[in-house]
Order: sequence, then C-alpha cells, then structure tokens
Amino acid sequence: MKLLVGLGNPGEKYKLTRHNVGFMVLDRLINNLSIKDWDKKFDSCFKKIISNEKHIIILKPLTFMNLSGSAVQKAQNFYNIDINNVIIIHDDIDLELGRIKLKNGGGDSGHNGLKSITKIIGSEFIRIRIGVGRPEKIDVSAYVLNNFLEKELFLLKEIIQKSCEGIKLLIEDENEQCKKLFSESTF
Repeated sequence: MKLLVGLGNPGEKYKLTRHNVGFMVLDRLINNLSIKDWDKKFDSCFKKIISNEKHIIILKPLTFMNLSGSAVQKAQNFYNIDINNVIIIHDDIDLELGRIKLKNGGGDSGHNGLKSITKIIGSEFIRIRIGVGRPEKIDVSAYVLNNFLEKELFLLKEIIQKSCEGIKLLIEDENEQCKKLFSESTF
C-alpha cells in the first residue's frame, strides 16, 4: 500500500497558488481516473483506490500547509504504511518552473509542509519536487501564496500532466523510469 499526499492549503483563495501545486496534481490524477468526489477522513480530502491490484491512499491535508504532518501521520498509522511507501508532492522554489525531480529522503529546505511532516513521521519518504522558481523581488512566503501568472498556466498544465505520469510509474514501483521521465521534464 502507498500513501500519496499532495501538499497545499484548503480554500478557494489558495486554489491557483504556487504552494498548492501538490493539490493540483492530485486533483488532475483523480479527474484522470474519473473519480467524482473526494471523501473526508484524517483531516483531509481522501480517496482509496486500487490500481493494477495495488492499494493507494490519496490525501490532500485540510490542516493548512504548516500542520500537514498530523494528517499524514493519521493516515499512515491507520493503514500501517511504511515511510518508504509515503510519496509527498510539493512545490519547490529551488527548482525553476518546469522542472520536476524525484527524491528519496532529505531535509525540508525551509518548506513548512515538509518541516511538519518530517517532524512527525521522519524524513525518509519519497518526494516529487515540482519547481515553481525562486522569486526575485518579493518575500518567499508571499511568492508561494500568490497565484501562478496567466503566462505560466499553459506550462503548469504540462507540468501537472507529467507529474501524473510519474505518479503512475511510482505506483507500479518503476522508480527509475519515473526519475528518467522527470529528468527529461524541463519544458
């Protein structure tokens, strides 16, 4: 069983912000699977699916970014999921827009969602890092809480679709193919 978690903040206000790219990816994934509505469980939007006989728990924590770890822990504990089968999808300002990277373990790089998760469950989970770029003239927290620019939205659709393709590979334990797919993903 795998736990797939997209990071973001709940509410219409945050829907198209850079910090919500994890939510955006899971929304697209759910839409691609023709699943209509999310359930509520573990202080999260929640779905349990079966893909090629593999059980996948999909989670969008509703605790706001800074408290994501508690929602992740509740689902992880309930289903007894090993930390190596936890996959976190998040924005990353250290990657330029259009870059996607797969990483196992590591630090939080100042990302408050990762900081919360790492503090509660540890750091040896899989990360799908989606580049949103680093701001030049504004504060980082203000930048990630701003919407993507109109000119970035076409690229964002491609990034989200490529992320969904990589997730399908991860679900099938094709980690090396996923790394290769993402390494070729500069748009």
